[in-house]
Amino acid sequence: MYASVRDRLAVVLRWCVLAAVLVGVAAAPAHASAPAAVRAVEVPPGVTAGVAVFDRQTATFTEQLNPRTRFRSASVVKLLIALDHLWNRGPDYSLPAADRARFDAMLRASDDTSASYYWAQNGGSAIVDRMVARLGLADTAGPPAGYPGFWGYTALSAADTVRIYRYLLDSAPEPVRTMVMGDLRQSARCGADGFDQRFGIPASFERPWAVKQGWSGFGDSGSCSDTAAVTGRDAGAPGVRAGDVDLTQRALHSTGTVGAGDRTIVAVFTLQPTSTTFGAAYTNLNRLVRSLNVPGGVRPTGTWFGTWGSDVRVRAGTTTSSAELTRLPAGVEVLIRCQKQGQRVEVPPYANDWWAYLPLYGGYLTNIYVRSPDNQLPGVPVC
Repeated sequence: MYASVRDRLAVVLRWCVLAAVLVGVAAAPAHASAPAAVRAVEVPPGVTAGVAVFDRQTATFTEQLNPRTRFRSASVVKLLIALDHLWNRGPDYSLPAADRARFDAMLRASDDTSASYYWAQNGGSAIVDRMVARLGLADTAGPPAGYPGFWGYTALSAADTVRIYRYLLDSAPEPVRTMVMGDLRQSARCGADGFDQRFGIPASFERPWAVKQGWSGFGDSGSCSDTAAVTGRDAGAPGVRAGDVDLTQRALHSTGTVGAGDRTIVAVFTLQPTSTTFGAAYTNLNRLVRSLNVPGGVRPTGTWFGTWGSDVRVRAGTTTSSAELTRLPAGVEVLIRCQKQGQRVEVPPYANDWWAYLPLYGGYLTNIYVRSPDNQLPGVPVC
């Protein structure tokens, strides 16, 4: 029972407002869309992340999550090694042929041997000190005491990484920008140590993109098969922590630019438990990057599925005799655009003649290794 006339009037008024809202909804055009929900950055359980996404067109950050947290850089520090090597080398900044080949391998295939060469030749940690002063980096520092040769232990934050790319794109001499960004646009599918580099930015957006990836703590060599393995000095040192930089957990980072004209700079750093496989870490990072607001980024079409098995081949066609393009990290999640029937493959107790097309690799994977209850994947069109 209502306590007063005023209470009864208030109830009537609320019902009138509700009716007006409902009429407005009913009268809205069929194509009208609801306001877009604000998406939170998806950080998988157990993952520590530092994120900064900067839209150069509006000069604003669209995402920031722990942007100044310091991570061991792994191979992302190769950006600083490259810029230091080119500094004051004008006017054309050209390199001798052998040096240029080494430089390109360091940035395109993340070749550790090349990075170690420049590190030794150009003064080790002094490289980082010089670049901190030149670029005004706030969170960057060289490797901790006791690890002078471990360039991958350089401390770096997502915020400082954005500053590095902003220098490259907006302030660096044109020949330097062309050389460095040109290499990042030609990032190889497989790193020189055999690890797959198509995680994070390349997995989440169509070209154009340019990337410098980083990984540490997963061992000396992966299974990616389009390049020879080279042992580097960035494998991680179990049980070590220097100041506020963790050297123990497995590191996987994706940095670079996305969109026409390098519109958006993306820097994502992650640390993952030592029990995390490369495939699981790769999947975690991909999910995080896919949750980001990246202006100018075009998402690839397809459906994401989990996989099982080790050294699973991606082939040029739908037969086991087709050319091998690469091998997937064990248990990684893959984007599938379409599927078609081909050779029947048997892995007892399973048999399957359907093959999935993976646009990220430009090849086919037998559906037998895709996590799905049916041979033909649900919701995936026929090629």
